[in-house]
Amino acid sequence: MAADSYSRRCVSLLDPVIAIARGAGQKILNIYEGDFNIAHKKDESPVTEADFAAHHTIIDGLKALTPELPVLSEESADIPFGERARWHCYWLVDPLDGTREFIKRNGEFTVNIALIEKHSPVLGVIHAPVSGISYFASRKSGAYKQESGAEPKQIQARQKRDIPVIAVSRARCNSRQQRLLVNIGTHETISVGSSLKSCLVAEGTADLYARLGPTSEWDTAAAQCIVEQAGGHMTDTRMQPLRYNTKDSLLNPDFFVFGTNRYDWSHCL
Repeated sequence: MAADSYSRRCVSLLDPVIAIARGAGQKILNIYEGDFNIAHKKDESPVTEADFAAHHTIIDGLKALTPELPVLSEESADIPFGERARWHCYWLVDPLDGTREFIKRNGEFTVNIALIEKHSPVLGVIHAPVSGISYFASRKSGAYKQESGAEPKQIQARQKRDIPVIAVSRARCNSRQQRLLVNIGTHETISVGSSLKSCLVAEGTADLYARLGPTSEWDTAAAQCIVEQAGGHMTDTRMQPLRYNTKDSLLNPDFFVFGTNRYDWSHCL
């Protein structure tokens, strides 16, 4: 199948990808409920056997579903750009987004799977194993939230309110994020881990999530699809949509996630 036809297949791919994400979530829960060892990568970020268990479950599932498509996962990210540059369509995966939240056992971690076509996400699935909530979207088909055992409900980002609600990390804000909050003025905050911050914007609970610090492309791709299909935006600080697999580095620029209007949040930096 030609790569440019995958966006037209997204609706039919959604259900099996959701099932793959939930299967990976169950593997994570099996480890979460017992004892586990913690190691550290070269960048000092933590990793556990749950990361790898979810990674293998997702890789196997996606290879069975679309054997012709490559997969780039956080746990197998050492693929040279010379090879990646030839990819017009591929899967981008964070098997366990929020490993620190997993280690803290606060439940605020997710499984993230995105389909990237021509540098943009055209399908996104985010599953929170502890709550059982799934968020998912595909291009031109809307965004949905499904609670455990319930029917999916379409979600919609909202216009900025007079007193905006800002989704923030559980970790302490850095000086740039603190300055942003001061410049925004009167506001409310919601603290949550992982890609769930972007999901709060997609469902209209929050008006803004600003990330002014390092993230990688697998951290944002699924969320970007969900936010955009909910009518919102995920942009760099120049208000341009994030793009994927365009360079050797897999690091994202600083970015904003916000609702349906095009309010220029860069004025608050």
